[in-house]
Amino acid sequence: MARNFSFSRVPDVRVGLGSIAQLADITNALRVKAPIIVTDEGIVDFGLLDAAVSSLSSINIRPTIFSGVVADPPEPILVEALSAAKQNGCDGVIGLGGGSSMDVAKVLSVLMASDQNLVSMYGVDKVTGVRLPLIQIPTTAGTGSEATMVSVITTGETTKAGIVSRTLLADAVILDARLTLGLPPLITAATGIDAMVHAIESYTSVRLKNPISDMLALKALRLLSTNIKTVIKHGNNVEARQAMLVGAMYAGEAFANAPVAAVHALAYPLGGNYHIPHGLTNSLVLPHVLRFNSLQAAELYDQLVPVILGSDGPYAGTKESALVLAEYFTELADELGLPTTLQQMNIPERDLPKLAKEAMTQTRLLINNPRPVSEKDALKIYRQAF
Repeated sequence: MARNFSFSRVPDVRVGLGSIAQLADITNALRVKAPIIVTDEGIVDFGLLDAAVSSLSSINIRPTIFSGVVADPPEPILVEALSAAKQNGCDGVIGLGGGSSMDVAKVLSVLMASDQNLVSMYGVDKVTGVRLPLIQIPTTAGTGSEATMVSVITTGETTKAGIVSRTLLADAVILDARLTLGLPPLITAATGIDAMVHAIESYTSVRLKNPISDMLALKALRLLSTNIKTVIKHGNNVEARQAMLVGAMYAGEAFANAPVAAVHALAYPLGGNYHIPHGLTNSLVLPHVLRFNSLQAAELYDQLVPVILGSDGPYAGTKESALVLAEYFTELADELGLPTTLQQMNIPERDLPKLAKEAMTQTRLLINNPRPVSEKDALKIYRQAF
């Protein structure tokens, strides 16, 4: 008998080259008159804001620009953004950029509309306040943050915490591949693998996996695996870029409902301690977590191999699927120019026990893993990745 499940997703998604021009229509429909655009300095410098600002100017809206977002955004960034929003009487939020900008935009939309303080939001379903209208526009094909109800904020020097609430789901998303054309190959590679990790972990999630999340995860993996090498070698291929954007969003929708697990739990301490980009931290530990989960998720990994490698790929039927996938992702990262070991990232071996201890605090993620992970297991996985 099929079990009951719920599935939440963004109600309005606009896809296509030049779809950023529809920002004015969406803003109008949401009755927003004074939006704040949450972004980072790189987006401003590359001129990626221009089309968004142009669209808004067509309906006589001059947005407030907050470009103070940094990677792994710390709590003070939200304080600054909230101050800018209040000073300018903003009544809606547009997140434009990578996952960090969109994560900040989500939480900001709640802080602007309610009296709930930030610290009380950390955890699952702890958001009690309402939010202002929220539009998300990704400029990377990776995090899937535009489609999720999760925001990750840096809470201390080396610690991160997640806010998980359906309140954080955006009102609308715009996927315009033209905004991703200037991405350097290494960022394209890391974010692309990040999206693939989202789909894999959603598909093998033990608690909330469901037929819709499975469908989206499989479609995401097919789109991402088919196009990732193309966008690295031919960065201006807009069709491949658009496919990557859609694939990343599908993966985001999948893991928003069937959450990620041990790969992310072990990746977070790497990002928190050494400020390694999130997609790369996932890529570094993924092959080793796949091997760790091999027995418990064998049937599901069997189903993923032909989706990712093709049914007649070089590994077809030759060995255990977890090992096939682990080898594929190690070789893919190497081919795309990404580091494949912690040693290459100058992480001291003496830090590994500390990382394992920190990974154990990610309980909201670890409970989704096909195989229970102990601190001893985490240390072993880090050593394999070293």
